[in-house]
Amino acid sequence: MLFPKKVKYRKWSSARSNPEKKTVATRGTTVAFGSHGLKALTPYRITSNQIEAARRVISRSMGKTGRIWIRIFPDRPFTRKGAETPMGSGKGEPQGFVVEVKPGRVMFEIDGVSDAAAREAFRRATAKLPVKTLVVTRT
Repeated sequence: MLFPKKVKYRKWSSARSNPEKKTVATRGTTVAFGSHGLKALTPYRITSNQIEAARRVISRSMGKTGRIWIRIFPDRPFTRKGAETPMGSGKGEPQGFVVEVKPGRVMFEIDGVSDAAAREAFRRATAKLPVKTLVVTRT
């Protein structure tokens, strides 16, 4: 699983979200390395476990040919309180790391396989991710 080697702060403050504000990705929106990419259409926080599950599915469906690029990295820690913990006992302990994905972000890229094989690999990977996705090709 992916996680940072070292972090400046163990716990981050909770991010505020404005439901009226529709933000889209401005960075990482084009296919830069491979020939096919998996683009997010909805915003979500994706955990390192979900990224690893999608990576495994893509690599297994491609076989020994092709190359994979992971364009997202989980660097944001998330916390969780213990079960049956009363209110007021502080913030919970860090449980893992997530990445905030905005619509338009290319999450995975592959190269060296046919169009049909790439679409099938990304279709299987989408089942492991909590976002709606779109398969895009390099222009």
